[in-house]
Amino acid sequence: MNLTVIIPLAILAVILIYFIATYNSLIRGRNNVEEAFSTMDVYLKKRFDLIPNLVETVKGYASHEKETLERVIAARNSIASASNTTDKIEGETALSGALRQIFALSESYPDLKANQNFMDLSAQLKAVEEDIANARKYYNAVVKRFNNKVLSFPSNIIAGMFHFEKQPMFEVADAAQRENVKVSF
Repeated sequence: MNLTVIIPLAILAVILIYFIATYNSLIRGRNNVEEAFSTMDVYLKKRFDLIPNLVETVKGYASHEKETLERVIAARNSIASASNTTDKIEGETALSGALRQIFALSESYPDLKANQNFMDLSAQLKAVEEDIANARKYYNAVVKRFNNKVLSFPSNIIAGMFHFEKQPMFEVADAAQRENVKVSF
């Protein structure tokens, strides 16, 4: 064979192999993002299921804290109606802030703090929150790897051709949610 035929074929073969490898790595990355979110979603569902019990327990002791309890319920309901990952992340962030306020309330109600149901639910919720934190870290690490692949040259060309899009990180939405909860009577 002629060298003028072999060199272009070799270049074409290298480009084709790179194209296939990059496409497959983008597919693996997207699947890892979906798996990481699903894992986190399991823990979020577990927390979601604990909330009605926690709210009912708190209601008996802090019935005049209606606004705090309604905020927890509203945040929980917004998660249930979330239609995409971004909405779900925003709802979970709001729910985390509302739950922090419930636990701040418990400091002001010694009877509530000593209630066995509240203590059990708090312990379960604390364990779930730790699992959620770990799942969020894993999710964000996987999303970072995927987003780097989607946005970096030359893989971004292939990502654009097949509509691979940057995925959202799971983070606190605003500065107010990073602050300590203040409860005053």
